[in-house]
Amino acid sequence: MRLRQENCVHIHILGICGTFMGGLALIARELGHTVSGSDQNVYPPMSTQLTEQGIQLMQGYSAENLSIKPDLVVIGNAMSRGNPEVEAVLNLGLKYTSGPQWLSEYVLQDKWVLAVAGTHGKTTTSSMLAWILEYQGFKPGFLIGGIPMNFGVSARAGETDFFVIEADEYDSAFFDKRSKFVHYRPRTAILNNLEFDHADIFDDLQAIKRQFHHLVRTIPGQGLIVAPKVDANVQDTLAMGCWTPVQQTAIGQQAEWQAELVREDGSQFEVLFADKKQGQVNWTLTGMHNVQNGLAAIAAARHIGVLPSDAVTALAHFKNVKRRMEVIANIRGTTIYDDFAHHPTAIKMTLEGLRKQVGSEKIIAVVEPRSNTMRMGVHRKELAGALGLADRTIIYQPENLAWDLSELKTYANNIQICTSIDEIIAELQQEVTAQSHFLMMSNGSFGGIYQRLKKELK
Repeated sequence: MRLRQENCVHIHILGICGTFMGGLALIARELGHTVSGSDQNVYPPMSTQLTEQGIQLMQGYSAENLSIKPDLVVIGNAMSRGNPEVEAVLNLGLKYTSGPQWLSEYVLQDKWVLAVAGTHGKTTTSSMLAWILEYQGFKPGFLIGGIPMNFGVSARAGETDFFVIEADEYDSAFFDKRSKFVHYRPRTAILNNLEFDHADIFDDLQAIKRQFHHLVRTIPGQGLIVAPKVDANVQDTLAMGCWTPVQQTAIGQQAEWQAELVREDGSQFEVLFADKKQGQVNWTLTGMHNVQNGLAAIAAARHIGVLPSDAVTALAHFKNVKRRMEVIANIRGTTIYDDFAHHPTAIKMTLEGLRKQVGSEKIIAVVEPRSNTMRMGVHRKELAGALGLADRTIIYQPENLAWDLSELKTYANNIQICTSIDEIIAELQQEVTAQSHFLMMSNGSFGGIYQRLKKELK
């Protein structure tokens, strides 16, 4: 039975400041539940977003946090046995579940779920799709691993039967090692791309393909899968067995959905469906990855009845997602960007898009290797190759990193290693010139470098 407004409960969330769990908290609060949560890393923008909604936040994990006697504990996938609050939940015999399971049981039942899966671009594509539906008056619910600037929040319950979700392949909880997305049962699914990632939980690429195929198995025959024609790993996954119609996308080549570039940087492109022009996207985004993302979102929106021409119009008003090539400052001619890229392919696509946008102007990439895959040293050669697209790269090596970043210098000659935030800021202070671009890349807070850098450079 679904939890409804009239039988609201107290839900306590472990790991509440993660992008997924924070979004889940917002939806639970909107549905009328009392919501609290604990986390080791309570910082903006998620902490601000949660407290504004009246959600009680607790710093750190402890058994005392459970003295509030919640009716249900939702446990994030970053929690493991040995965590004092997890141990208390088990010892006290409290009712608990995973985030994806709670979402499936209490939010997604009876919804038309539109899921966006893939190694890269999930957050941006989900935001595009949600915005297209919003622009056309569908008022969808959504849960996205970032904050779309068109909405200002990462999640909401919505007012109709449509729900857009960023479908992550990471595991669900310490007691449920299935990928999150197997809980969602989408009717419309985008498989953006597929590469090896999350080396902390997947042994190899084949293991990830297997999880993606579990998702494919849950999509009904009357549903739709949108997939890139040129991604061999996605095509291999579909070849394992597919019972759902597939519409393929491509840039500059024959496919059911095609994008034809008007401008080389991707800021303008024609959309074709079944060889017929549907309209031209003119937007502020650049890069082939965003062209692909936009094309997939248009295709998915058509499945619920949005005309491609209307979707094209909506994307002209799309404002992107916070921390996705977000310009956070322009100081004495130097533009500073905050970007979430933390996988070599994502870093490469981001740099390629910026290079096409700024031409020969100087690009300095500043990277914090924070994801589990990056910290394990996976993709070292690919990472160096991707960073070679910048004029200069500064990489932060914290004390507890599992490998020596200086190895990257054997693959690229533009890399400098720094062991402190102060050192990075000192280096960047010497690079402030007209027509320079500082591309800051991290999937975390990067030691507060963003605020400090703006202050120091001014």
